[in-house]
Amino acid sequence: MGLFDRIWRAIRANLNHLVGQLEDPEKILEQTVIDMQDDLIRLRQAVAQAIATQKRTERQASQARTSAEEWYRRAQLALTKSDENLAREALARRKSYVETANAMEAQLEQQGSVVKQLKQNMLKLEGKISEAKTKKDMYIARARSAKASEQLHEMLNRVGTGSAMGAFERMEEKVLQLEAKSEAIAELGGDDLEKRFEALGQGDDLDAELAAMKDQISGKLPAAAPIDPELEKLRSEIRGS
Repeated sequence: MGLFDRIWRAIRANLNHLVGQLEDPEKILEQTVIDMQDDLIRLRQAVAQAIATQKRTERQASQARTSAEEWYRRAQLALTKSDENLAREALARRKSYVETANAMEAQLEQQGSVVKQLKQNMLKLEGKISEAKTKKDMYIARARSAKASEQLHEMLNRVGTGSAMGAFERMEEKVLQLEAKSEAIAELGGDDLEKRFEALGQGDDLDAELAAMKDQISGKLPAAAPIDPELEKLRSEIRGS
């Protein structure tokens, strides 16, 4: 194989591939049914024309038979008049019409076979068109479903890997951060509140102790028992800590 042949085969293969990609199944199916219907119209016209030709041949054959019978009666009339020459001419004319009628009848048989075959082909084509229409609707529905499914998968792939999904993920992370911050602030605020209440309680204890000391100093309460040195030492350590 020459270089140019290989190049041409490669170009043709690429063109066929491109054509295959550009084909729309729905349009191809619709056009196929339209073409079949056009063929059916032409076939019906051919059948009608064949039937018309057959009818015309039947009329011509009938007229030839009628003319042959008429010339036969004329030959008989000539014989009754003792005119053999005229009778002979009449019989010759009759023979011509008989031959014409025989030829027409033979042609009618052929035409009948042609019309019969054309009608059979027409019925077959009508059946194929009916079947094609049913399959066309089914294939178009399947093609549309497949195309919709393909578009859905492409959309899901774009959403799954594109910037839109990334934006959702970033917003989700942002919301989680805000929620964590809010929870942390709430926990810190709660602890501070509890400490403030504890401090208030400690303040009450100190105030009570201070009031007791004041009463002791002013003599309202009896003097306390002698202080144990060891106990006092322990209290000093506690205060120092």
